[in-house]
Amino acid sequence: MRAKDFEGLKGIMGALGKPLREVAKEEILASQGGNYAIGRDRVEALSLTGRGLPNVPDELWTLDSLRVLSLGDNQLRDVGEEIGGLAQLTQLYLHNNRVENLPQNLGRLSKLEILDLGHNQLGEIPNVLAGLNQLRFLYVSDNQLSTLPSSIGNLGRLQYLGMTHNQFQQLPSELIQLKNLIELRAYNNQLARLPEEIGKLKALRELQLRENRITDLPTSIGELGQLELLDLRNNQLVSLPDSIGKLNSLVYADLRGNQLSEVPESLAQLPKLLKLDLRWNRFSKVPDKLRPLGARGCRIYI
Repeated sequence: MRAKDFEGLKGIMGALGKPLREVAKEEILASQGGNYAIGRDRVEALSLTGRGLPNVPDELWTLDSLRVLSLGDNQLRDVGEEIGGLAQLTQLYLHNNRVENLPQNLGRLSKLEILDLGHNQLGEIPNVLAGLNQLRFLYVSDNQLSTLPSSIGNLGRLQYLGMTHNQFQQLPSELIQLKNLIELRAYNNQLARLPEEIGKLKALRELQLRENRITDLPTSIGELGQLELLDLRNNQLVSLPDSIGKLNSLVYADLRGNQLSEVPESLAQLPKLLKLDLRWNRFSKVPDKLRPLGARGCRIYI
């Protein structure tokens, strides 16, 4: 191991009251719950999860070969600008802390593929996402967010976006630029409507929007040809667009707890639908127009 990395680890573990010689006896694969992983002669992964840390140890910033860093489940209120020096990072986990602000230098982590900021106290995300063009997974759930920066639209490789349990009243219009997005989770917010052009998210397979205030859906939702799961439970829907019948990959539709009293006939044309949940709406029986769905084996709940 490089002397620089050894001294850095030694300082970190010493600050935690755990000598390095004791740590070395443990399973070292960070992804399996260990503390650090060594590639060749460099420290490439470090987990300080659940250590009760109020601050990031200064010695950490010397480990400039880190690819995976987990600082989750601590008591951190901020992350230093020094984070920008860890240029090899591909995965950064900051979940379950008390972080209120993010450093501007976060945008220098151009190799980052996974960023977990969930369960903190963030009121905003600075406009640093433009530099994270390798990002595939972004998790910002359970914060105090009402907006995302416009640079979210630059994340062309993003496949998963988790933004649940925040204060969003609308989805950023820039989301429609995320051509590789597979899963969007935005439940437990204050959304009233969806972007008119949401149909441009051609790769989307899961759209989870329960516990919002959505009253109607844009016609373009029918253009989500890869969508398999649509969760709109506990919103304020009063109608569905005819275009919903174009969702030929849809397997599960959860429409519980809305204000629906009728559904478009096109809904019965969905070839792969296996479960349609319409409970707690204004139906007393399965609408006749949906009987073809039931006849071919789709479970319909009223």
